[in-house]
Amino acid sequence: MTHALIFAGGAGQRMNTRATPKQFLELHGKPIIIYTLEHFDAHPEIGEITVVCLESWIPELKHHLTRFGIAKAVRVVPGGDGGDKSVYNGLEALSAVCEPEDIVLIHDGVRPLINRELISANIAKAKAFGAAITVEAASESVVRLSGDDCVAEVPPREKMYTAKAPQSFRYGLIWDLYQRAHKDGLRTIDSAHLCSTYGLEMRTVKSTPNNIKITAPQDYYIFRALYEAMENQQILGI
Repeated sequence: MTHALIFAGGAGQRMNTRATPKQFLELHGKPIIIYTLEHFDAHPEIGEITVVCLESWIPELKHHLTRFGIAKAVRVVPGGDGGDKSVYNGLEALSAVCEPEDIVLIHDGVRPLINRELISANIAKAKAFGAAITVEAASESVVRLSGDDCVAEVPPREKMYTAKAPQSFRYGLIWDLYQRAHKDGLRTIDSAHLCSTYGLEMRTVKSTPNNIKITAPQDYYIFRALYEAMENQQILGI
């Protein structure tokens, strides 16, 4: 089976919204997390969805899952103190139902502008190679520092990419790494960082355009503009 693990356990401190976490901010009456979940719920290869959520917001999430008919979201798990801990909690919950060869797509709840083709490409690559990371070519030069403000290296831009999501794996591979990191006390930025740290070979999937993550106020307005432009294209056929 192929599972989607959507983590939305953050409080969104950079959004300057003290009352509402960023994943529950609404556009046209629908929370961002629901826009994200709809892509996975509608995909024919996704069997089940597990959502990791801020514990105090779980009742609100369940209300929206029912309201918007997200039928494949069969379990909601409390988040941890950071994205890596939230993913760990989600993978731990899946241990009761997943086989090692099952595929799990790990995705940010606040990354709503994906599509069916990107999900399909991740599933295919994870099935073939075990680990697949969505990437986007760097549009500007990347600089590596050696300390303080000293530039150690400016790698060739054509070889530089940014890691995005989904990040997709055979369940047995990624759950083993998260358990190792938990035992070692290792904190990681995302699953790609975790895999790199432990030397797991990853393949890449080229991202679709506009696969943004909503972390700051300007991201919300970019999302709104992009979403409305996409809607107009569909309606007007332009």
